[in-house]
Amino acid sequence: MKLKFIKCHGSGNDFVMIDAVAQSIGDVNIGNLAVDVCDRSGGIGADGILLLVREGGGYAMRMFNPDGSEAEMCGNGIRCVARLARRYVDSDIFTLRSGGRDYTVSREAELGEGIETFGVRIPIALRSADFGSYVGDADFVGRTIPELDADLRFTALSLGNPHIAAECGKADMAQLERLGERVKGLKRLFPNGVNVSLFEVRGENEIFVATFERGAGITLSCGTAMTASTTAAALLGLCGFGRPVTVRNRGGMVRCECLREPLVTKLTGNATFEYAGTLESDGEGRVKFDIDVIFDAEINAYGVFAEKERGL
Repeated sequence: MKLKFIKCHGSGNDFVMIDAVAQSIGDVNIGNLAVDVCDRSGGIGADGILLLVREGGGYAMRMFNPDGSEAEMCGNGIRCVARLARRYVDSDIFTLRSGGRDYTVSREAELGEGIETFGVRIPIALRSADFGSYVGDADFVGRTIPELDADLRFTALSLGNPHIAAECGKADMAQLERLGERVKGLKRLFPNGVNVSLFEVRGENEIFVATFERGAGITLSCGTAMTASTTAAALLGLCGFGRPVTVRNRGGMVRCECLREPLVTKLTGNATFEYAGTLESDGEGRVKFDIDVIFDAEINAYGVFAEKERGL
């Protein structure tokens, strides 16, 4: 079955996005399709598949990881889906559902020249059934997880999906890889897995975040992880509530703003389209695709922005 798609990204976190409102996806197994499509050696190559779907009287996002699992929420992905959904709604502020929760999304002023920018307000909880044993017994802010690392102090947060984030002197990708692999074995603490982030404080209201994503591994960025890390930094007194925080990542930059009561953080960043076309999987791991249009101006605009802002 041929499907129209858009290749897009938020802060370099790239996706194959399918408009399931404008076209029927039939009985396609999207989890299996994600495994094939996301494969960077034989597929299109992506950090996940995004679907825009109708849900109730409105619209919703579904997101599938490269391993075929479905994620409850994706902060970078929902901005791209919001841009697509904007075609169907008559407002710059509207609601998208993801993982059974409602999120307020909005079109925002451009982060940089020629960069489509969207924001999402993400409610945050400090307790969740995703956190087992002592991690979930009480608010877990700035505490060690000896089974994972004896020195790092983690904060556990639920943004619809589970996160732990720790401040570090310098984000070391090898260390992050070890943490991400090690946490997979801690089912007593994280029965449904967890996203692991390290963040550096680079100045007043400026941080850098790197993440090992559950179901994907290390990516250029993770929207909910940047949101979680900013919130953790605010809870620890490392940046302020009610003030924009510049969040740099390996794929670019976003802005976050944390509100304390209730605990909600707004994530604002790019929603860049790269190209559009049609794809078809043979069901045996091979994907054929044709590109109909390339969004050169958007690609170039974001390239200029990222080179200046990502702060590697």
